[in-house]
Amino acid sequence: MSGTSVGYWEFFAEEARRTGAPLYVRFSEGVAKDAALQDLAAQARVGQPQANILFAAVHFLLLRGADHPLRRYYPNLNGGARRDGENVFPLFADFCARRRDELLPLIRSRVTNTNEVARSGTLNAGFRALAQEADEPLHLIEVGPSAGLNMIWDRYRVRYIRGAENYCTDAAGATLTIDVELKGEKIPPHGPAPEIARRIGLERNPVDLSDADDRDWLRALVWPDQAGRFARLAAALDILGEARPEILRGDALELLPDVLGQVPQGETVCVYHSFVTYQFSQEMRAAFDALLTAAGLRRTVWRLSLEGRTDHECLLTLRRYRDGTREERVLARAHSHGAWLEWLA
Repeated sequence: MSGTSVGYWEFFAEEARRTGAPLYVRFSEGVAKDAALQDLAAQARVGQPQANILFAAVHFLLLRGADHPLRRYYPNLNGGARRDGENVFPLFADFCARRRDELLPLIRSRVTNTNEVARSGTLNAGFRALAQEADEPLHLIEVGPSAGLNMIWDRYRVRYIRGAENYCTDAAGATLTIDVELKGEKIPPHGPAPEIARRIGLERNPVDLSDADDRDWLRALVWPDQAGRFARLAAALDILGEARPEILRGDALELLPDVLGQVPQGETVCVYHSFVTYQFSQEMRAAFDALLTAAGLRRTVWRLSLEGRTDHECLLTLRRYRDGTREERVLARAHSHGAWLEWLA
């Protein structure tokens, strides 16, 4: 959802509540009653989630050292202390009013190119499921990779935890372990990672990690109550600096045909994305599907998607395009930020 109606802000407040982000719950509830702040958020680019952009813009300025009493309420900026019983919204509104001229350029230009590293715990299982059905090595093409942190999903160790049981993926020399609560009775594929022939990202707005503004914006998109996400991001950025996956700048739907054409016939290709198509128009989603259907006339094309639902969770879905047809199977239900996984396949 990207509108400015009261219903949108109430929806976002509920999402923040379910995700364990009380600071953003209070902000959202306040903005739902504040027309001026709704108007400020509405300056975001078309298709961008306005709550995320507004809250990240404020967070960005605070990360950059903006002096205001509001910063005392950000656990990542005040040593981890939480002030859950206090009414912080008046301070948030005051900050936005005082810093409006600094916020506007951020809100109008920036996008939610978040890289939630914990989603690799879900993608990890999806690629292993693909490898059980297709020949290795895999040629992986990510649509909308942002900085590319989920392009190196196999560089992280994943630990699926259910009570006293845990199941780990193999990741030699991994310096980051992603813990995922395992729901349900089934166990996701784990063990050795499939062999990767090539990985490439297609991104309209790639994050330049050599640019201080881009690095701080990436951090600003993390919700301040969630300390674990900051720690994972920092660790993953260190790994990314060594891996340096290939990312092409441009419109993914324009770049994709050529990149697909570079994959040798007879080898397995998978296009994948996580929390990207919610920013597509209906026409773009149809064009994306049609493009893969057309490519599937010449070769089998796989598509792995991790995208949200309206009920605050997401689905991991594997599709196969072949001979003009599309086969689809839901592999798992998952938490939108990767906290839990229920394997269904």
